[in-house]
Amino acid sequence: MSFKNKQKTPYKFALVTAGLIGITSYLILLLFASTSIIPSVLIFAISFLIIQYRMRNFLFQRFKELYQDLEMLDSPKITKSSVSTDMNSLMEKIEEFAKDKKIEIESLKSQEQYRKEFIGNVAHELKTPIFTIQGYISNLLDGAMDDKALLDKYLKNTDNSIERLIYIIKDLDLITQLESSTMNLNISSFNIIDLINNVFVQLEIKSKEKNIKLFFDKKYDEKFLVEADKVRIEQVITNLLVNSINYGSKNGSTEVSISVLKEKKFIVRMTDNGEGISKEHLPRLFERFYRVDVSRSRSHGGSGLGLAIVKHIIDAHNENIFVNSEPGVGSEFSFTLQKSF
Repeated sequence: MSFKNKQKTPYKFALVTAGLIGITSYLILLLFASTSIIPSVLIFAISFLIIQYRMRNFLFQRFKELYQDLEMLDSPKITKSSVSTDMNSLMEKIEEFAKDKKIEIESLKSQEQYRKEFIGNVAHELKTPIFTIQGYISNLLDGAMDDKALLDKYLKNTDNSIERLIYIIKDLDLITQLESSTMNLNISSFNIIDLINNVFVQLEIKSKEKNIKLFFDKKYDEKFLVEADKVRIEQVITNLLVNSINYGSKNGSTEVSISVLKEKKFIVRMTDNGEGISKEHLPRLFERFYRVDVSRSRSHGGSGLGLAIVKHIIDAHNENIFVNSEPGVGSEFSFTLQKSF
């Protein structure tokens, strides 16, 4: 039974009870040869008022106790000044409070699950390089350092594992700053075309390893000036292009295009012909440490935070990022930026 149906019960109880009292009193009066209905009407009215008054006060006291037991008076929507004897208002407030608490509980459950997944993922990501470093150092201490070839190999592999560890920690620190809003954006005006060309140069060696071509969809002679944090947007572009290289097809390509989305916005698109992403993975793609293919993702290195960082940087600019993908065809990541006038 809903609150709205329950709130009618005290009135119905009082009305039926008063009616029974009135009928009974009328029958009693008939026994004494009185034919007047006035005494019965008066008894009915008085009984109704008394019963209704007592019922309202009775329920009000019980609800006040319920308020205190559940600490409902701490709710911003239910305060001491708002507690009244108006049953309709009281029931509405309790119903609203119950809905708020249900949403709050569901949110806490979701956050708890997210926290558990995050801690598990961090532990998993960190233990691989740590155990690798520990293994190489143990082997060196056990005598491998006397072998020049093994010494060089183990030190090189240890250095690589330390670099991966530093990479993960830096990304964790960055995403923590982004999520806690402690990082201030250094907004300036710059040409996004020049920035993308710089990233192309930085990723030239990496793209050549898989023979993946990075290029613009056309020659851009004009400037595309945007208002944003240049360093952070460079990181966005780098992370997206590295992602397209890692999961792109060998001898494939990644095309970058820029167009006017509306009067004050540009949209940057990065389209590859890689392996693509299934639809069920798209809603969680920007979550921390979320990997579409765990075994293959870790073989590419990285921290597992690249796309999460991209999303947070774009959100910090109050812009939007989109993804469209089809397995076996490729993926397109796109994001908006504010024009500079």
